Amino acid sequence: MAASVAATLNRLATRKGVHGVVILNRQGMAIRSTLPADLTRQYAHLLNALVVQARNTVRDLDSDGQNELTFMRIRTKKHEIMVAPNHDYLLIVVQNPQEQFQP
Repeated sequence: MAASVAATLNRLATRKGVHGVVILNRQGMAIRSTLPADLTRQYAHLLNALVVQARNTVRDLDSDGQNELTFMRIRTKKHEIMVAPNHDYLLIVVQNPQEQFQP
């Protein structure tokens, strides 16, 4: 299993425009990252808190409380951050969307 996770992480990290990939555990601690340590800590801390709030918001907006957050995309002028939360892990991909489409 660890080999398939490493292969997937490497495949994501080497895509054009991707600056880094971070995988967090349930407690919000980075368990794998292709970013420098300081950036990894920053993304882990801030995005974990944002995902907790987004999960609660999505759950509260649904009248029966059965809805859940499955994907989140944040786009700024410089970066696009894609977050795929799971029950046990949180996958974060940081990319420059302009680099994807340049020839």
